[in-house]
Amino acid sequence: MLSDASPLADGEAAGGMGPGGLRRWLSSRAPAPRICVVGSGPAGFYTAQHILKFLATGFLCSTPSCPAFLPEHHDLAQVDIYEKLPVPFGLVRFGVAPDHPEVKNVINTFTHTARSDRCAYYGNVTVGRDVTVGELQQAYHAVVLSYGAEDNRVLGIPGENLSGVYSARAFVGWYNGLPENRDLKPDLSCETALILGHGNVALDIARILLSPLDFLRKTDITDCSLAALACSKVKRVWLAGRRGPLQVAFTIKELREMINLPGTQPVLNPADFTGLENAVKDAPRPRKRLTELMIKTALEKHREKAVMAQAAVPRQWGLKFQRSPQEVLPTADGMRVRGVRMALTRLEGSGDSAKAVPTGDMEELECGLVLSSIGYRSLPLDPAVPFDTQHSIIPNNLGRVMGVPGLYCSGWVKRGPVGVIITTMNDSFDTAQSVLEDLQEGVLDVSVSKEGFGAVGSILRSRGIRPVSFSEWEKIDAAEVARGKAAGKPREKIVDPQEMLQLIGH
Repeated sequence: MLSDASPLADGEAAGGMGPGGLRRWLSSRAPAPRICVVGSGPAGFYTAQHILKFLATGFLCSTPSCPAFLPEHHDLAQVDIYEKLPVPFGLVRFGVAPDHPEVKNVINTFTHTARSDRCAYYGNVTVGRDVTVGELQQAYHAVVLSYGAEDNRVLGIPGENLSGVYSARAFVGWYNGLPENRDLKPDLSCETALILGHGNVALDIARILLSPLDFLRKTDITDCSLAALACSKVKRVWLAGRRGPLQVAFTIKELREMINLPGTQPVLNPADFTGLENAVKDAPRPRKRLTELMIKTALEKHREKAVMAQAAVPRQWGLKFQRSPQEVLPTADGMRVRGVRMALTRLEGSGDSAKAVPTGDMEELECGLVLSSIGYRSLPLDPAVPFDTQHSIIPNNLGRVMGVPGLYCSGWVKRGPVGVIITTMNDSFDTAQSVLEDLQEGVLDVSVSKEGFGAVGSILRSRGIRPVSFSEWEKIDAAEVARGKAAGKPREKIVDPQEMLQLIGH
């Protein structure tokens, strides 16, 4: 669903006429626009890709919102991408589940962009610390912030910090080799795990916890997490959400994978789905198909369970609805989690807008592992950048940062942590279009040349920062692939940034 995006996805040949219409920039030469993108995940690369595509030969999209054309033909634009880690690709590398390699194929598109003569990658540079946003604005005509969501939402309930409670973001980062999570060491010695949340990330985690090891050994899951999962005692995973079956956020592909996972049995209560067949008759097709699959699974598996011994299936997973966590319960010594007290809820309203309201009834669910999958959130990057702390986004209008001309944003930091990679692609193209329009309309003054990395590189050298180039990343990539090949897997990720830097002689 995500891997077929390409630099020419709109159907136009380079220098040709696309279906949206293109107009050539005319007249005399002007200084090359220098544009900076902060963040090398999907939002950053898609933003860079779209800008480069339309500035490649002086072409600009002509749309109803972009009717005119620039009266000058610029020299070829330069886009520089900055990334705080030595390695690129953000959540494609660190968020996509290891058993979903087809989703990671989009890296091929990003690599094509990064290898362009008009694009440069500078890893190992933390914007806001090593170089400020203000300094980037001095060096570039436009700066696009695409740094994603570096934190997770918290439950805000007693016991949340007990041992055995982890955020989904940290757990996913651990098995995917995110350097900051490499020392997580989650305790998998219990039989029952509870995941709070009904999104795709929650299903990813449940699948990783219950997948046969032979499946995982063939993926790029990290060696240390594979070893920990080999010793895991977890054989039952519950996924709990505040609302009902019609409000789940996961998609049918992920649900089907979970239902068909070898050696596991879904445990869905048919009573949770009473009357829903009629309720979804007029629902959008994706919601209707998803609900029908849950109903079918609940009825089939309920019948199967009645005729087979429960012990015959080594592992189980299930969905619990209309339950809101109120407290993580500690063991007798007060150190570890032993369960979660949940408030039962009823729904007010219908569809996606339905609200969960506590009924006053409570229940306790015993578990030794709690994973909170209630969403990611972005953090402020630099005091010079406006930030909406309530919604954890940069306030913007079509990607233009409010009150700061020449500053833009794309991806999760622009709209919040929702959607899949294709959503981010479209969102990033929209921001890139705003940059192109502002170039075209003279909002961005390109009459004065900017030094770009020439200026930033001097600042970084003075502060003892040595960036990692894309060709240096490719050396790290080759080493990971070679290590993986020796172990019979696609790659063995290096999880220590210092080891990455030593590998390339930094």
